[in-house]
Amino acid sequence: MSQTFQIVKELVKEGEFRFSNHGEEELSEDEILPAHLLQSLATVVVVEDYPDAWKGPTVLLLQEFEGRKFHAIWGLSKATPDVATLVTAYVPDPKKWTGDLMRRLKR
Repeated sequence: MSQTFQIVKELVKEGEFRFSNHGEEELSEDEILPAHLLQSLATVVVVEDYPDAWKGPTVLLLQEFEGRKFHAIWGLSKATPDVATLVTAYVPDPKKWTGDLMRRLKR
């Protein structure tokens, strides 16, 4: 399991999280409720892990709530590593992802 995700999950559980402006916009645009995003953290699948990202570790998750699947990217900023940040969340475009939404399709 991703160490980044384990930290994010614990911080969210402790209430130490925030949504970036972009994250809030994307949640709204794809009609993903913040509560559904948070509730589905218990059953995520890690798609990609970027522990050495230049702004701080990030992780791309496949989440599902009531049969609806979506991706979420959470990060731990180098400036504030004790707060998990939702960078973005979106419903993946099936033309850009494999059927299981785990791998990007080659262009």
